[in-house]
Amino acid sequence: MKLTILGCYSATPRIIAQTTAQVLETRGHHFLIDCGEGTQIELRRHKLKFNQIKHIFISHLHGDHYFGLIGLISTFRLLKREADLYIYGPKGIKDIITLQLKLSKSWTDFNLFFHELESTDSECIFEDDKVSVYTIPLIHRIYTNGFLFVEKAFDRKLNVEKAEEKNIDKAYFRKLKQGSDILNRDGIFIKNAEVTSIGVKPKSYAFCSDTAYSEAIVPIIKSVDALYHESTFLESQESLCIHTKHSTAKQAATIAKKAEVGTLILGHYSSRYKDLRLFKSEAETVFRPVELATDGKVFAI
Repeated sequence: MKLTILGCYSATPRIIAQTTAQVLETRGHHFLIDCGEGTQIELRRHKLKFNQIKHIFISHLHGDHYFGLIGLISTFRLLKREADLYIYGPKGIKDIITLQLKLSKSWTDFNLFFHELESTDSECIFEDDKVSVYTIPLIHRIYTNGFLFVEKAFDRKLNVEKAEEKNIDKAYFRKLKQGSDILNRDGIFIKNAEVTSIGVKPKSYAFCSDTAYSEAIVPIIKSVDALYHESTFLESQESLCIHTKHSTAKQAATIAKKAEVGTLILGHYSSRYKDLRLFKSEAETVFRPVELATDGKVFAI
């Protein structure tokens, strides 16, 4: 998994601080997660190819998380895109986007498929033979979801020399990699574990922004390899979390600790803070390792 942060600040875009958007590359997919204003510019800046994005996940309908979506769709149209585009987001997102396309007479030549979300329970919203994506219900001022991306099991690693010693026909090598037991040329039953070993470990990534502190998400994100959790405020301004429904760095770290995640990535910082290192220091009093999201930063998960 490779995560590229395109923007990780709250509220309003600035020259040195972009609003929320990131690209997760996994198993041949390029998933765009949120699409704040200016996302397509950041895609170009970081040399991420537009045509590789086929699935876009929008957490909620606050502008700093989706105002870049209509612009990106319009650019796809101008670039003569032909591939289908799938958009997952709260109920209402289809009306918002299609109204803008209608009034500007800018209908796309590619298919737009909207998957509108309403459930307050975690649900699988995308699945193929390599990756599954689940919602993470969050607590915010409006209906909001995070997203959990889980790679499916990789093929097992085949020991070719052992397979040949066991007189196994090469035609069965693929089945062995997929975990099957087989009969060799002599009709002898060969257990898979005799000639294979565990392959690449599947990875998982959870995106949680925006949300108030909520331990309800802990079972959903349990043991993920990396967790991106919003940290709009520091503990000294915890009182601001009450009406804004946001979290502090310490609260994000508490969730990471309870969920026993691999790495915590902080983001969605309020522009009131000039030194992001304060977020890292605060979170590390509860949990390690902690990383700071910054515009353009790339994480290998």
